[in-house]
Amino acid sequence: MSIIECKNISMSYDGVAVFDNLSFTVNSGDYLCIVGENGSGKSTLMKGLLGLKPVTGGEIIYSDGLKKNEIGYLPQQSGAQRDFPASVYEVVLSGRLNKRGLLPFYSHADRQAALGNMERLGILELKNRCYKELSGGQQQRVLLARALCATSKLLILDEPVTGLDPLASSEMYRLISALNKESSITIIMVSHDIVAAVDHADHILHLSNNEDFFGTTEDYTHSELGSRFLYHNCHCDGCEAHAAFHHDQSHIHSYLKSNGGGRE
Repeated sequence: MSIIECKNISMSYDGVAVFDNLSFTVNSGDYLCIVGENGSGKSTLMKGLLGLKPVTGGEIIYSDGLKKNEIGYLPQQSGAQRDFPASVYEVVLSGRLNKRGLLPFYSHADRQAALGNMERLGILELKNRCYKELSGGQQQRVLLARALCATSKLLILDEPVTGLDPLASSEMYRLISALNKESSITIIMVSHDIVAAVDHADHILHLSNNEDFFGTTEDYTHSELGSRFLYHNCHCDGCEAHAAFHHDQSHIHSYLKSNGGGRE
């Protein structure tokens, strides 16, 4: 069953069209990665899905009982946000703000949700720590727990591993995959890392200035657009994947996966 359907949507940024007549459907339980070059409209589309920016054409349909205030959102952090002088518990609990409505105080259910999501992500022991004193990986887990306080259905994640070291990035990807597979939470993740997107997501939306792709990850790795960008993101000199690309584009993905995902 679909949870979000985009029907022929068009959006603009500062009055300039970034994409036109884009259509795709996200079903409950999907793990969709939105990838593409800078300026292709990834962030603009994400804001449209969150209801923070209007479409200039077409429509976004929310289904399966989803309301806009039931979407969990993990944004990219600014420097000021990383230095936010609040406790971990306070940051996570703030994810329940949209559910409070007009109530002046957090309810018992709100507090239990915050504690439960901290335990779920292995950060319960950090609840009294100051957020700004945490490592980058710990801060991202706090923000993920905060996003989970808003939803049991859909998470939208904006470059969730930016600035993290390889170990923290791997752990963040593991947590996101577990939420998708074990808790059936639908994931929509904006990422610049096409190789990691292919490793983890089951669907890919690739926005490009010249052509777009939407479909399964397997179909993406066999597509001309997907093969071209996977090839481009293999950062090695004279590797066997280059030769495989010229003979059979489908070899690229299997080569990258067997060599640690192509990451140095």
